[in-house]
Amino acid sequence: MKTIDIKDAHREFKKYLSENRRSNSTIVAYGKDIEQLVSFLEELSKNHIHEVTRGDLESFLAKMTKNGYTPKSISRKLNSTRTFYRFLKVNKYVTDDPSLLVAHPTYQLAAPRILTPTEYRALRDAARPDSRMFAIIELLLQTGIRIGELAALKLSDIQKEGLRIAPMEKHLERIVPLNKRAKEALDKYLEVKPNTPTSEKSGHLFITKSGKAFLIRNIRTAVERYFRLAEIKNAKVNDLRHTFVAHHLKHGVSLVLISKVLGHKRISTTERYLEYVPDRARENGILTEL
Repeated sequence: MKTIDIKDAHREFKKYLSENRRSNSTIVAYGKDIEQLVSFLEELSKNHIHEVTRGDLESFLAKMTKNGYTPKSISRKLNSTRTFYRFLKVNKYVTDDPSLLVAHPTYQLAAPRILTPTEYRALRDAARPDSRMFAIIELLLQTGIRIGELAALKLSDIQKEGLRIAPMEKHLERIVPLNKRAKEALDKYLEVKPNTPTSEKSGHLFITKSGKAFLIRNIRTAVERYFRLAEIKNAKVNDLRHTFVAHHLKHGVSLVLISKVLGHKRISTTERYLEYVPDRARENGILTEL
């Protein structure tokens, strides 16, 4: 077993995530979770990672609970910690993994927020004057892709068969079909898309006025601004993906096809939406427009 300082272990872990092509959002989320753990362990005067016990990890999560974090957030922090320990074991910084002895808190998954046709039409109308945001909203709504996948799109990913979604983390590459609404919105944006040396070099599809990539956090902020302009309450960017799933389940599209388009690793992830779509049409293999 190799000895390593806790802060150095944290630094090496973030480097490992980057080298393994984890998304920026994952690197930031895991990095912050482990940074909180490191700070807590320093308070306990634990300097080396092999000194950390199951009780230390449970005390850390208990402190997070006391500080107001929800059970879902606590569960995510434990997942981050377990990923951290897998990295430590592979690199022989520890021989045992105390995180596996810590139980996840129980919590109820909230029902997905599914936009009504009136709501997503209002959102579309609010964004229509902004070609870039209109295209972003239409792509999220009409294809069901993740916001991270949208932010990573390159011009070269626009193909005859649809959008190429590059492999990200544990998700495989896939082609997502583009319907007429999505194509029209994308074509209008491409007509006014800035063409700068920076944008040509990066090749990103969605960019800022200066040609830099339009970052996930800025896309999220912009979409949520249009939710407010459309007077849609309690809605988030991921609700566009929920709406895509619910719409196609309602219209009888097969679970297998929807799961494939969404890039779900397990069909059970798609199946959980069925309880929110009680009235389904006869099953078919046709994707429709929203």
